Amino acid sequence: MAARAYWQGQIRLALVSIPVQVFPASKSAGRISFNQIHKPSGKRIRYQKVVPGVGEAAPEDIVKGYEVEKGKYVLFTEDEINDVKLEAKRTLDLIQFVDADEIDLLYAEKPYYVSPEDDETASEAYVVLRDALRATNKVGIGHIVARGHSNLVALRPSGKGLMIETLRYADEVHKPDGYYADVPDEEPSPELLSLAEELIDRKSKPWDPKAFSDPYEAALRGLIDAKIENRPPDEIEEPQISAKVIDLMEALKKSVGGKKTTTTKKAAASAKKPAAKKEPAKKTTAKSGTRTRKPAAKKTGTRGRRAA
Repeated sequence: MAARAYWQGQIRLALVSIPVQVFPASKSAGRISFNQIHKPSGKRIRYQKVVPGVGEAAPEDIVKGYEVEKGKYVLFTEDEINDVKLEAKRTLDLIQFVDADEIDLLYAEKPYYVSPEDDETASEAYVVLRDALRATNKVGIGHIVARGHSNLVALRPSGKGLMIETLRYADEVHKPDGYYADVPDEEPSPELLSLAEELIDRKSKPWDPKAFSDPYEAALRGLIDAKIENRPPDEIEEPQISAKVIDLMEALKKSVGGKKTTTTKKAAASAKKPAAKKEPAKKTTAKSGTRTRKPAAKKTGTRGRRAA
């Protein structure tokens, strides 16, 4: 495989060990990146590792240090750091399983493909683990150490194979309470909610990642092409942001084009429908006159009889 493995080791489940390789599932090579240029000369600016008061530092004189107080460091060599005995450096030990939809997206960080080593026994165990996770709708949780960092990871089935997602630790995530303090507790009106649901329904489609592209990247590419061709860049319409408070009901009605679904119509009809009126008592008119007979009074325990 041409790509360089991010991590190599084994997945361990109890007494079963599966040798695997882990490869990045995402890439950013296609994104535009800029360099800093010295405008008078047109040459690229380079960065040098310089020690204040000493000058440029030679690569062999550079070591890692941990700041214990301002300006004071404990120094470490690469060998000292590599000698730290963490089994997770070579083993992804599945220490727990959780429901597949239980991990909040807030904790997901970066995806990686997991492929088995070219070994028949390893491949068989790999497939068994993949199908067992899929059948139970679970993901496995463990740790790996890669590129000098320990990562909490979730192992899950993905298509024909397995993948891991590096996860953020709890102390790396801000608590949401302070950010949601101004969110009102009141529930929206049924009509507003119905209009919003209709708008969502109209814009709902099956997920297709190929249907999306980066508009900012495309605009940058257009600007670069214009510079190369020595022509004015194409004009880009920038959306106008209104400062005034909008009428939410009116905006939602305009968004759905004034057409209401059955749900919306029922909600509106229910709101406008007047209360049912009581029907007046029926009157019996005699043929020879206009005298109206009253219903006979009912006696307790007996049926009321009509007068002769």
